[in-house]
Amino acid sequence: MTGLVQPFISTVFGSLDSKGRVCIPASYRHILAAQNTQGVYVCPSFAESALEAFGQNVIDTLHARLSAQDPFFSPVHDDEATAVISLTQLLVADEQGRVRLPDAMIEHARLKDRVAFVGLSQKFQIWDADTYAPIQADALARMKARLERARAAAQGGDA
Repeated sequence: MTGLVQPFISTVFGSLDSKGRVCIPASYRHILAAQNTQGVYVCPSFAESALEAFGQNVIDTLHARLSAQDPFFSPVHDDEATAVISLTQLLVADEQGRVRLPDAMIEHARLKDRVAFVGLSQKFQIWDADTYAPIQADALARMKARLERARAAAQGGDA
């Protein structure tokens, strides 16, 4: 397994061209290259209308976890492998950093013209930019509410 590398950070906006290609942000390509990933691994999110994208480190970690389970008699093994491994494709980037997203993935994420690349540490997601805006706002509101509850609990504990 590769050592600790820089996390995927920031939200970067790009576009989906008429051929179904997106240009992976340069900073993300550098992280992928540092993980010895020959492109980018992409699969549909099983929880969101988005695509999950990651490098070799995530594949290695998942493979190690799956390898510790019985490949024939473990329903957890098969569920995890089905949800991620069987749906993942390695997309090789061209010299401009573009990858061609499979039509089924474009449809799954409902990608249109503008896309958002959302850095989430070990992975990044690819969203339709308009779809992602309220998702981001909801996540920030939940985080703010958690912080306010923690502050209130800390203040209540001081009394």
